[in-house]
Amino acid sequence: MAIEVKQQKNGVIHLAIQDEMTIYSVLEQKQELLKYLKTAKEVQIDLADVTEIDGAGLQLLMFLKQEALAAGIKLSLSQHSKAVVEVFELLHLSNHFGDPIVISADWRTS
Repeated sequence: MAIEVKQQKNGVIHLAIQDEMTIYSVLEQKQELLKYLKTAKEVQIDLADVTEIDGAGLQLLMFLKQEALAAGIKLSLSQHSKAVVEVFELLHLSNHFGDPIVISADWRTS
């Protein structure tokens, strides 16, 4: 599990989640990400390097969105990986998060 701080400036934190967001990693990710929600005005989470996401990872993203909303913090998701887009589309959750999703021309249909 790796969460990289890409940029931290004027209360805006840009994070990147790397590797998987599965039942095996979300507890650590949750603890790490909640620290940033307590100190920032805005949190941007880059999902480009998420290789796998399951129900637990999806629940974590939904929980973070809910916690940010309750605290008056803007939370946005960006650079969705193919794995994340597939799960969002399968469960019709793209609109739930409200962030634009860009489909890469590199992704091959199967």
